[in-house]
Amino acid sequence: MKLGARIFKTGVAISMALYLANLLDLPSPVFAGVSAIFAIQPSIYRSYLTLLDQIYGNLIGAAIAIIFVLTLGSNYLTIGIAAILAIVVMLKLKLENTVPLTLVTIIIIMDSHSTNFLTFASLRISTVMLGIISAFIVNLIFLPPKYETRLFTSIHSVSEEVIRWIRVSIRHASDHASVKEDIDKLTEKLIKVDQWYSFYKEERSYTKKQQYAKARKLVLYRQMIATSKKSLEVLKRLNRFENELMELPEHFHMMIQERLESLASYHEQLYMKYVGKLRPEHSEGSGTDAVMRRNEVMTIFVKEINLAHEENEGEFSVYHLMHVLSAILDYEEQLEHLDLLIIAYLNYHSEEVDTGLENAI
Repeated sequence: MKLGARIFKTGVAISMALYLANLLDLPSPVFAGVSAIFAIQPSIYRSYLTLLDQIYGNLIGAAIAIIFVLTLGSNYLTIGIAAILAIVVMLKLKLENTVPLTLVTIIIIMDSHSTNFLTFASLRISTVMLGIISAFIVNLIFLPPKYETRLFTSIHSVSEEVIRWIRVSIRHASDHASVKEDIDKLTEKLIKVDQWYSFYKEERSYTKKQQYAKARKLVLYRQMIATSKKSLEVLKRLNRFENELMELPEHFHMMIQERLESLASYHEQLYMKYVGKLRPEHSEGSGTDAVMRRNEVMTIFVKEINLAHEENEGEFSVYHLMHVLSAILDYEEQLEHLDLLIIAYLNYHSEEVDTGLENAI
């Protein structure tokens, strides 16, 4: 099991909350530790939003608990009704993420047998708030991970795996079941990539120059993700229509194989270009030659369809082949768009590229 930053921060936040609660001589310091668990977040921005939400939730839960105890008393039934009311209120206010801590606050306040109830309630509220604030302080002290590095590394890793399988699949050397299993794993990895993108998007920029560069990077990384998804779509269709592709005429099959090999190399070079290992003007996979090769594939495709009809060879898997070709064309268009975005970014912000990204390739 890998010890991640969030696991470490959770432990530190719990220890800090318990220590401060004991230092301030608050009753039941364990509740400070419990509330700290709910407030730990992977980024400073999310921690700030969580801090506000948890404070609102804690105050709402405390208010409901105090009103119920002073009017209806405290027993199993009233605690349950108070919890239901709190959930409804939190959902109405769109604070559903804070519901668990709100319910904890209600239970620890209403489970009171003290004669001076209001003093007891205020101390319990303070204890919970201390845990929330402790978690926020820990998030500020311990710097969050560099989400850009993790984002780029995860995109590049997924793309490399997809490209490797495309090269194997187009040569019919892959095991159908193994490819299908890895496609499912790659789909899950792309979901994780989207999460890293969200974390990176939430990171704050504090100068106009940084904000402008960040906006361009967000567009660039979004296109990288879109291109990776298109490459995975190509792999899915190669795997799905494997038998139909094997029945293609040899020269046509070789042309598709060469085109995919060219696009795969183009994709790899774009990452190298972004991190500064290739010149910005280097574009082996785009331009006039790429358009000519694309038109050549489509021309031969049309000819093969006509020949199939003339020779009464059924549908020559035309329907299935169109699925494969359309995915390849989409993939190519996404690569060309990504190339343009990388060139534009490097022309204006070449100094903004993190040198640590080179280690990912």
